[in-house]
Amino acid sequence: MGAVPGRGVLNPHDRPRTPAEAAPWSDVERFRQAGERVLVHRAVASPTVVLGSTQSPQVIDAARAVAAGITVVRRRTGGGAVLLRPGDHVWVDVWLPKDDPLWEHDVAAAAGWVGRWWAAVLLARGVRDVTVHTGPIIQNRWSEQVCFAGTGPGEVLAGGRKVVGVAQWRSREGSLFRISAYRHWDPGALVDVLSVPDGEREVMRSELSSVAAGLFDLAPAPLSVDELWRQLPRGRPWSIEGRPTALEA
Repeated sequence: MGAVPGRGVLNPHDRPRTPAEAAPWSDVERFRQAGERVLVHRAVASPTVVLGSTQSPQVIDAARAVAAGITVVRRRTGGGAVLLRPGDHVWVDVWLPKDDPLWEHDVAAAAGWVGRWWAAVLLARGVRDVTVHTGPIIQNRWSEQVCFAGTGPGEVLAGGRKVVGVAQWRSREGSLFRISAYRHWDPGALVDVLSVPDGEREVMRSELSSVAAGLFDLAPAPLSVDELWRQLPRGRPWSIEGRPTALEA
C-alpha cells in the first residue's frame, strides 16, 4: 500500500497511449473531490498489466509484453502486478470520504469492510471455507512480483486460496480501495511476460497455479454483478459508475 504517484503507460516499445487510457489507473484526484461514497467499475479494452505503485518497470520483460500485445500501466496503490484481459476480471475502485462511518484510521483494519462485503456475496452463492484476512501481510517468493501470490488485510480467501485482492491509497480526504477478482485464475499469461530467468518460469507458473482461485472456479452457480451491489454496506448512498449488466462465466 502507498501513495506513490503513477506514471501512466510504461511500456516504451508499445504504441503511444492517450492520457485517457492511462488515467483510470493513476488518477486519484477526481476521488478527492467527492464528498460521498463512490464505486467505479473498471474494464480494459485490451490486455493490460497494472503494476503496483512501487514496482519497477523492469518487473516486466518489455519485448515479451510487446509480442503478446500487452500494455503496461501503473496504479497509485501498492502491491504486485495484475494482468487484466477483456472479460476475465471484476475490478472496482471504491472511494470513502474520511467522515464516512466505514472509514478506519488504522490502515491495517481499513479494508476489513471490503473483505466482509465480498465474503458475504461468496457465502450466499454457496462458496465454502471463505475467510477474510485480518493479520499482517503474508509474502512468499513471488509476491513482490505478482499481486495474487501474497495476502494482505481485507483480502478474501476460499479454502486458503486468494479470490479477492485489495490495495488502498489514502489522503487527508479519504481512502481509495482498488479491488480485483478473476473470473478464472490462470497465472500463465502474466508469468510469460515477467522478467524472470527461463529456468524459473515454469516453476513460477506451477507454484502460482494453486495460490489463488477465480469466482467461477468456486461458485456452484453464476454470480450476478447485481449481487455485489445489493450486498454493499448501507447507511449512506452510493454513487455507482460504469455498472456492467452481468458477469459471464
